[in-house]
This record gives sequence, structure tokens and C-alpha cells, in this order.
Amino acid sequence: MQRVMIIGQPGSGKSTLARHLGDKTFLPVIHIDHIHWKPGWVERDRAEKTRMTLDVIEQPKWIFEGGHSATWPERLARADTLIWLDLPVGLRLRRVIWRSLRCFGQSRPDLPEGCREQLDWDFLSFIWRTRNSARERARALYENAPRDKTRYHFTTPAQVHNFLSDLETALAIGNLGVPHR
Repeated sequence: MQRVMIIGQPGSGKSTLARHLGDKTFLPVIHIDHIHWKPGWVERDRAEKTRMTLDVIEQPKWIFEGGHSATWPERLARADTLIWLDLPVGLRLRRVIWRSLRCFGQSRPDLPEGCREQLDWDFLSFIWRTRNSARERARALYENAPRDKTRYHFTTPAQVHNFLSDLETALAIGNLGVPHR
């Protein structure tokens, strides 16, 4: 586990899982929102996002969470591990609303400075509108991933929790070849 690709729709827990994995494995964590947005919620142009993403995936180690699906093939080619967080849309919407209210007016660690959390009805609408099409793209990537990739498909928060618990056990006995505490 040296290059981990985490995909999933908004509110699925990609950023949280990436942070937990980074804390446990000491791998650097890259949040796509740092590439997607400039301060003040200004979106980067597509070519710049692609260039930045490709620069990151050339690094020897990373945990990369998030979209910009135009670069998924290149990211998957470099990844040794693929994690798909495939949680129900109702749960994801509740999480996004709760996160927006809890962090309102603050910058979260997975967002660039100057991107303060807000309750964005357009974003909630986007989550609802793309619930099927975005899931289908993630499913296709997951199902067509080369068999040499370690793959995880989580559909419940309990599965994610169990994965992290199992990872902690593997790290404690030195079973992953990474430093442990």
C-alpha cells in the first residue's frame, strides 16, 4: 500500500478516510479539492487541474482522494490500491448538510485556504442529480480495474470502520511494510 486511490461521491467520507489512512501509514494525503479550487471558491481550469493531478501521481507514494475523473485512468495505472466508497445518497446528503452546518464559515483541512464552508443548495442539488451517473462511472472504474490492484468496495460506514481497524492491527504486527507506532 504505497499509492492509494479513493473514489466516491460527495459526502461518502473520502477526505476522512484519506486522513485516517495517512495518519496510520504516514503516506502523504492529497485532496482533489486543493487541486480543483483556488482560494475563494475559484475553480481552476481543466487543463491546470489535469496537469496538477498528473504531477501528483508521478510521486512514489500518496493517498489521493476525489474526483477529476478525466485523470482516473492515469491515477489508477499508478495506484496499487483502489477504494470505492459507495454509500447511499440519503446518508451522503445528511453528512454534507451536517458538515456544512458544523464547519460553517471555517476552512476545512481538505479545502484550500479561503474556501470557507457554506451551505450550498446548488451543491446539494448536484449530489442528487448525479447520484446515478457518478455512481455508474465509479462502478465501471472499479469493475474494470486491473486484477493486480488491491480493491475495496465499501457500502456502509461499518465496513469502513472495520477496514481501518483491520489496518491498524496489520500495522501493529508490521504486516504492511510501513513504519508503525
